[in-house]
Amino acid sequence: MKNFLLLLFLIGSALVGRAQDTYTLTEGSTLSIDGTSTVSDWTVIANTMEGSLQEDSGTLSSVVFSVPVSDIESGRAEAMDTKMHEALKQEEHPKVTFSVKNAKTSTGGKQELKGTMNIAGVENQVAVPATITQKDGAIFISGERKITLKDYDIEPPSAMFGSIVVGEEVTVKFDLEFTKS
Repeated sequence: MKNFLLLLFLIGSALVGRAQDTYTLTEGSTLSIDGTSTVSDWTVIANTMEGSLQEDSGTLSSVVFSVPVSDIESGRAEAMDTKMHEALKQEEHPKVTFSVKNAKTSTGGKQELKGTMNIAGVENQVAVPATITQKDGAIFISGERKITLKDYDIEPPSAMFGSIVVGEEVTVKFDLEFTKS
């Protein structure tokens, strides 16, 4: 009987010790997209984002992140924003998402987050190089990744009867901060 109670205690202790912590993306997080065109380089900013991650003893088990397409803006010209939103198929697919499940990625240093990126309704498995740090109760993920528009069936936007065309690659740069929920 004592052995049985000891076994139950050990199993219960192991389960309690494996509790996962949930973190939520903070408003101080940033995401920008840099690109080129036949006229000039450009940058757009994600004005709102949402996301969360699960952490267990210094190991990330999942990361889920999304950006409403309507909140990606250039701050320069409404026509540019409209063409970008149309290219991203905002009406049919209002969010760009990235999700990592079963990550088993440790916090601390350079890592590769492998997950599913969904842009304009097209999902691709991607590896995103990132630096992951944990400080003062928060988890920070930063990095950048090039994306080829054709990989997501996106036709590069154009203007002025085709004389201005967006380049086929963009670079997504991110600095994300997650705090315990």
